Amino acid sequence: MISKLPKWVEYGAFILAFTAGNVNAIGLLGFEHQSVSHLSGTATLVGTQLLSSSPTVLFHLLGILISFVFGATLSGAFLSGSSVKLGRHYDTLLLIEAGFLLIAIYLLQDGTYYGHYMASAACGLQNALATTYSGAIVRTTHVTGIFTDLGIMLGGTFKGEKFDKRKAILFMLIIAGFISGGTLGALLFSKLQFFALLAPAAICIALAMSYRLFKITTRTKKLSE
Repeated sequence: MISKLPKWVEYGAFILAFTAGNVNAIGLLGFEHQSVSHLSGTATLVGTQLLSSSPTVLFHLLGILISFVFGATLSGAFLSGSSVKLGRHYDTLLLIEAGFLLIAIYLLQDGTYYGHYMASAACGLQNALATTYSGAIVRTTHVTGIFTDLGIMLGGTFKGEKFDKRKAILFMLIIAGFISGGTLGALLFSKLQFFALLAPAAICIALAMSYRLFKITTRTKKLSE
């Protein structure tokens, strides 16, 4: 249940959604208007390209899908269980995500589509990292499910069901993070082009270091008690 989650989950969810919104905005503006933080539109484009005579575009879109799954696979290999718990390798995965984004900058500046795949892998890794919060599915790289869950919660109040305020706050933070991240991404891309990805990469590194410090401090405190 959301009520059993540690207090830092809301902060982490907002920052991760902010990062994903940032990356996706840069993707929409610079990767031939191609979203990289979620796959619904990409999967639809794959379907349309099956009727096209351009196999290059089709294989490129498939590469983005496969890269997203690859990133999620990495998270699955590092993490175990389905709840947020101190001590798991969130910091390691965030550093890997930052690495993917930095490599994406180099590749995109060099004019190769492989940069798209690295950015997509970064988003897949992050989405898998934050997918499950104690049985409540929460995704930080897109907000369709979040809006749906909010609608379900609001609809339930008409039947007399209790409104989970903390869950609603968590969802609103994710939405606000994704939108504000998109705003920053658009602003940075207009000034820095693909180097705008330095911002989400730096956020991932800072978040990883903060989590690692928090983990060490918490363990030291427990040992001294």
